[in-house]
Amino acid sequence: EPEIERANLVISLLPPQLHQVVAADCLRLKKHLLTASYVNEELQAMKNEIASNDLLFLCEMGLDPGIDHMSAMALLNDIAERGGVVHSFVSHCGGLVAPESDTNPWHYKISWNPRNVVTAGQAGALYRLQGKEIRLSYEQLFERENTVEVAGLGRYAWYPNRDSLSYLSLYGLQTVDTFIRTTLRHPDFIKGWKNLLQLSLTHDEPSYSLPNATLSEAFAHHFAKSGVETKVTQLREKDPLFDTQLQFLGADADKTPLGTSVFTPALLLQRALEKKLLLQEGDRDMIIMLHEIAYTISGENREVVSQLVVKGEDQVRTAMAKTVGLPLAMAAILLLQDKIALRGLQIPTHREIYEPVMQALKNEGIAFSETERSVM
Repeated sequence: EPEIERANLVISLLPPQLHQVVAADCLRLKKHLLTASYVNEELQAMKNEIASNDLLFLCEMGLDPGIDHMSAMALLNDIAERGGVVHSFVSHCGGLVAPESDTNPWHYKISWNPRNVVTAGQAGALYRLQGKEIRLSYEQLFERENTVEVAGLGRYAWYPNRDSLSYLSLYGLQTVDTFIRTTLRHPDFIKGWKNLLQLSLTHDEPSYSLPNATLSEAFAHHFAKSGVETKVTQLREKDPLFDTQLQFLGADADKTPLGTSVFTPALLLQRALEKKLLLQEGDRDMIIMLHEIAYTISGENREVVSQLVVKGEDQVRTAMAKTVGLPLAMAAILLLQDKIALRGLQIPTHREIYEPVMQALKNEGIAFSETERSVM
């Protein structure tokens, strides 16, 4: 609290569940707040008070969410200003491993909060596809084999991300036929994760006690206690790739210490990911963001594809850190320079935020490339 009181503004990079604690202090001490996390119910409850105190609480100001909003709004407003009407909007983003550092059967290495890797998708998804609203459970997210071509990198798999429909009005796209926000992964990752779900490895219950366990002992304990031993055998026999993936995570005679005596299935999986899918010295992560927008202008159907690829320098100076941290820093500078007049609880869909921040990102080498074509 004393640190907040001395500050001109506050940037919170704490775990999402702690933002409301910081927000309450910022509100009481009348300080602007910036975060890279989603707007939650607790912040929504403060909305009127934030505005009445002439404060800016700017959320979703990282990569995804963040750069996705800003780049999308730049494209959508350009289309609207030219008289175009958008019919379909699909936005993909993934924190991945660069091809030159891809050395494991999951084709993935951790560049962000490993807990979030485990929990990603657990809320299911809601989106619009060809005029129909579709709601998927966590398990259903990985049932469909959806892929998209990324220029220069090949095909990546995607699954719908959270509640896409909550952004329809914010993007001004209430009448579009298709609106989907997605997460990108390597196709083999999606296949493997689907199998992990069948083995109940993302559950936060039950809690096990197994002192001094290795990864392989912890996996065996979970498989036995949860009654999935037969399922494990069936999946491994049916799918040689998953057999290799599970072995890589430490399920077979692996002496790597789990590091805790009390654990849940989800914590076991998290520890395995932390120990086995860690960025190694010299490894580079990679960010891919891709917008696919179909629209009509002057009677012609057109499609624009906007693509961003950013690679990290090494295992410390990552693309993830750069693309989450820089937008926050740039917005903070603009706010301190009185170049943002916007107040209230906001996300960066406003021109006075996205135009200068996108230009500043471009100056740092973080720039989108667009291709556009006429379609039948």
